Amino acid sequence: MAVKVNLYLDERKVETGKKAPVKIRLYISRTDIRHYHTDIHLTAQQFQQSYLTEKPKKAFQEIKITLDAIEAKANRIITKMDGLFILDKFEREMFRSQAATTDVCAYYQDYIDELMRNGRAGTASNYRLSLKSLLEFAGKDNRPASTLSFSRVTVDFLNRYENWMVAADKSKTTVGIYLRPLRAIFNKAMEEGNIAAELYPFKKYKIPTGQNIKKALSKEELKKLYTAPVEPGSPKEKARDFWFFSYQCNGMNFRDIAELRYKNINKKSISFLRHKTLHTTKDKPKPIIIPLTETIKEVIERYGTRPFLPDNYVFPILTKKMDEAEKLRVNQNFIRFVNQHIQKLAKDLELDADISTYYARHSFTTAAIRNGAKMELIQESLGHRSLNTTQNYWAGFEDNVKQEIADKLMDFR
Repeated sequence: MAVKVNLYLDERKVETGKKAPVKIRLYISRTDIRHYHTDIHLTAQQFQQSYLTEKPKKAFQEIKITLDAIEAKANRIITKMDGLFILDKFEREMFRSQAATTDVCAYYQDYIDELMRNGRAGTASNYRLSLKSLLEFAGKDNRPASTLSFSRVTVDFLNRYENWMVAADKSKTTVGIYLRPLRAIFNKAMEEGNIAAELYPFKKYKIPTGQNIKKALSKEELKKLYTAPVEPGSPKEKARDFWFFSYQCNGMNFRDIAELRYKNINKKSISFLRHKTLHTTKDKPKPIIIPLTETIKEVIERYGTRPFLPDNYVFPILTKKMDEAEKLRVNQNFIRFVNQHIQKLAKDLELDADISTYYARHSFTTAAIRNGAKMELIQESLGHRSLNTTQNYWAGFEDNVKQEIADKLMDFR
């Protein structure tokens, strides 16, 4: 049943001839009908001669225009949902004050709530950080602002924000990470017709992309890290084991490691869907297939949970009772643990002290290309949706890595 809406006069508790409240009736299903006040009160005659009349007399025309506008707004909100009706979203947009429709913060919060409902706690966290940074810049006397109107966010505002971030030793990459959510919020407000196109600042202001240099370990560094003696059962050993598990599993993201279940593993391979792309594509996601090597099996045997039931998590990082926010927090803590102890081990070995979980993914990509893998295979292994993404990803690697691979082309001599 399609969601429908109309207005009615609620005369149940009103004497005949007296004014009664006009209400909105929302038909979600046969058993779910909602009722909302409009703050408009009319007599039965006024309601009949305005809303219920196609061509009302002059005395009732203004009332009809007002009531029709309420019904039209409700239908417009329902239509925009494109068949996927969300009651909370309808209520927010229907009854949000005019002031809220021009407030960047209100739009941020609405979208953050929507992300959390859809299980996208990581993206919601990015939007929170973006809004927090913008309000800190927009505040006065070292106090963050509590509101931020769309009209205030001009090209000049964005340029000054960028300079303010750089002055605080934030990279251009970070500026871009914080401003892309703001651009998405502007686009959303424009689509809903709440801000004029003239207010859109991103036609003239270009969000900086920064230079995200991909750092990878050489074969010698990988060997040194993998073979270094460590105390059995120590945090360093555990951090190293999971770092190399990621490296061997096509540079698997640590959230995907945490989300692995035994049903993802068969006798010959691991098959999984990237958590990052589950909510970012309408197409059926393509699973990543990883050959099950002996060293991968050893890590699963050493740290895997028991019993080996299909729906159980492989590693004791997450639990089934956790909501998305808790999963995000626990996973971030686990990444911090791995980074902290892999960096301590790297320092002991006089390697790059900034080694992190990201290095595992970049090192896998470098090793694969060094060993002759084609870009199409790298695309599939990394789970990129397009070859362009893989090529852009490769473009961010350090020049010395590319030089090393280029030099290998003449190894046949």
